[in-house]
Amino acid sequence: MSTTLVVLFVAVVLVGVLARKMPALQPYLEKESLAAFFLGISSGFPYAMIGATLTTRLAQGGIDKKTVTAFTLAFLVYNLKFLWAWVVDGVNLPLLGRLGQRVSWMLVTGLLVIAAVINLALVDPAADIAWTATAAIMVGAAGATFDIVIDAYRIETLKPEQLGTGSGMSQYGWRIGSAGAGALALMVSARWGWSAAYIACAGFALPAMLTALLLGEPVRHRAAAARKGLGEVWRSIAGPFVEFFQRQGALLVLLFILVHKIGDTLANLTFRLLFDDLGFSNDEIAIYDIGVGFWAYLIGIFIGGVAFARLGLKRSVLIALVLMAISNVSFAGLAAAGHSNAGMAGAIGFENLVSGFGGVVVVAYFSALCDLRFTAAQYALISAGASVVGRFVTGTTAGALIEGFGYVNFYLLTTLLALPGIVLFWWMSRSGLIDAAMGTAGEASSETRG
Repeated sequence: MSTTLVVLFVAVVLVGVLARKMPALQPYLEKESLAAFFLGISSGFPYAMIGATLTTRLAQGGIDKKTVTAFTLAFLVYNLKFLWAWVVDGVNLPLLGRLGQRVSWMLVTGLLVIAAVINLALVDPAADIAWTATAAIMVGAAGATFDIVIDAYRIETLKPEQLGTGSGMSQYGWRIGSAGAGALALMVSARWGWSAAYIACAGFALPAMLTALLLGEPVRHRAAAARKGLGEVWRSIAGPFVEFFQRQGALLVLLFILVHKIGDTLANLTFRLLFDDLGFSNDEIAIYDIGVGFWAYLIGIFIGGVAFARLGLKRSVLIALVLMAISNVSFAGLAAAGHSNAGMAGAIGFENLVSGFGGVVVVAYFSALCDLRFTAAQYALISAGASVVGRFVTGTTAGALIEGFGYVNFYLLTTLLALPGIVLFWWMSRSGLIDAAMGTAGEASSETRG
C-alpha cells in the first residue's frame, strides 16, 4: 500500500510539472478534481474484493462455476443502497458530526469497509461456503454505504462545469483502486495466502477518509432539516423519488438506467472464469488483465473526456454504448482462440479502453441527473439501478449459460443484450427527453448536452 501511495504522489507531481507547460491539464489539478480522484480510489477497491478477486479465490479453491457465479449476488447489496441512502442525507452522527455530516459519515463507513474486508480475509471458503457468502455480502453492504457517501461528496464538491473532468478523475481513481487492490491481492496471495492479501488491501479505504478530513464539508452540500416525527421521516425518504419521477420522461430514463448495462455486466463478472478455464496463471492475469487493462482504461478515460467536451453528452454516450456492446465480441474471440497472451491483451485492452470512455460520459450524465437537494438518495437510486439487472442475471444464470452454450456463444449473447439500451438512448436523444429529465446538478453544463 505504501508503494502505491508513493507512485500516486510521484504521478501527481509529474502531472503538476506538465500542467505548467500544458494549460489544458490544469482543470485536472484543481482541488475538486483531485478530490474526485482519491475518492474514486477508495470506491473501487471493495468492488475488486468481492468481484474478480473473490472469483479467482473461489475458482482456485475448487468451488464449482455455478457457486462462483452465484457470489455475484453479493453485488445486489449495492443495488439496494437507495433504500437507506436517505439516512446518509438526513442523519447527523453524534460526536463525529461536529466535523460535518458528509465528513463524519465518510469516516464511519470507511472504518466499516476496513472491518468487513478483514472479516472476509479470515474466512475459509472450502470449510464454510455459507459464511464466506455472508462475509462477502457484509463487504458489499459496507462498500455500498461507503459509495453513497463518496458519490454525494464528489457531486457536491464539484462545480457544475467540473462534472466532466471530475467524472474522469473519479474513474481514474476507481480504476487505480480496483486494479491496484486486485493486483496486490494476486501478488500477496501467491506468496502469503489469501487472508494476508485481503488484509493488505483494506488500506485502500484511507484515501477517501483522508480527503474528507483535509477538504471538509462540500461547498454545495445542503444539510437536511432535522427529522422530528414519522411524517417528516417519510417525506425525507419519499422526497427524492417523488422529485425524480415528476420529471418529463423519468420512467424512460429509469428504464434506460436499468437495461443499458445488462450485457456489459454479464460479461465483466465472468472474465475470471474464462481466464481460469483457459489456464492463465495469476501472474499472467496480473500482467494482462490488470496491467494492460489498467493503462488501456486510463487512455479510454482521456478519450472520453475529449469526446465529452467536443461531441457533447448525448453523442458521446451513444458512441460509448455501441463500443461497449462490441467489446464483448472480443472475448468470444479469445474463448475461440484459447490460451493466448496476445489474445488476452487485445481483448482486455479494448474492453478497458471502451469502459474508460464510457465511464466518463455515463457517470457525468448520471451525476447531472441529480437534484442537489437529494444528492445521496438520487445518485444511489441511479447507480444502483445501473447494474441491478445484469448482476441478478449473472448470479442466477451465468454459470448455467456458460456450461450450456460455451464461452463463445455466451459472449455473443451478451452483445445482443446490449442492443435495447442503445436503441432506447438514441430514441430519447431524438425526442428531447435527455434534456427534459436533467437535474439541477447539471443545469450549468447544458452546453455540453449536444
